Amino acid sequence: MAEPAIHPARGVRRNDSPPAAGSRASDSRPDVDPPPGAPPQTTRAYRVRFDEATTEGTARTSTLLRWAQDVAWIHSERLGFTRDWYAKRGLAWLVRGVELNVLLPVSTGDEIEVTTGVVGYRKVWARRRTDFHDSPGIVAAWAHTDWVMTDGRGSPVRVPAEFGAFIAQPAPSFTPTRVPLPSTPERAFSRTLPVRPRELDPMGHVNNAVYLDHLEECVAALDGGERALKALPRTYRLEYLLPAEPGANLQGRAWTSPDGSHAFRLSDAKMTELFRGRLET
Repeated sequence: MAEPAIHPARGVRRNDSPPAAGSRASDSRPDVDPPPGAPPQTTRAYRVRFDEATTEGTARTSTLLRWAQDVAWIHSERLGFTRDWYAKRGLAWLVRGVELNVLLPVSTGDEIEVTTGVVGYRKVWARRRTDFHDSPGIVAAWAHTDWVMTDGRGSPVRVPAEFGAFIAQPAPSFTPTRVPLPSTPERAFSRTLPVRPRELDPMGHVNNAVYLDHLEECVAALDGGERALKALPRTYRLEYLLPAEPGANLQGRAWTSPDGSHAFRLSDAKMTELFRGRLET
């Protein structure tokens, strides 16, 4: 499932409770006051490492999600909402939905500036917009990530009110990303995908980006799948439903829809649905 863990890039320390903002009645305050004029956005530069690239020499799509998670945490920390702040209150952010649009190729060694900011609220929800700019400053990709605030039991709770104090303008409401799928057709490609220890973060969750890797691996096995994964522009819509258990054997199923898009469903051994995704070109 989606989880607030952040995978490192360029030596950034990994943390496990990324950010967002919102509104909830609360008498707690950040442990460190944000600096005057704290920015509603944060930008960080990343370089595509050799181990983050495909055999084509381009960045894996999941690398973009890892950067988005990382820069979101950095933004939260700069505003005073640190890992300790979340831990003391028993709060955490979980990702429930992602829309990722890949517009231009990003190659090994490229320097990419990643900018994030909160652009929407809905009680327990917050939406981040993340833009990925190449060296000339052109947007190579952008994403919306929908986060839900949860308590120590994993139940949704209203976002603390103090989060909204650091947004330049009131953020509008939004419709969370959903990925409705029909029943899996009998002709769907199927693959067993074991949960490996290296895929788990400090919360014991499979990282958000791993689910996208699973989607691409299964879509690649479809007729026209490899071509779709290289198409520009292309759009991924991802919905995270339930967490995958450590050590579980998951079933990934992919098929081509009548409209030409590629659908993906991930379930556990009991066929409980954990994740849905769609690739559109």
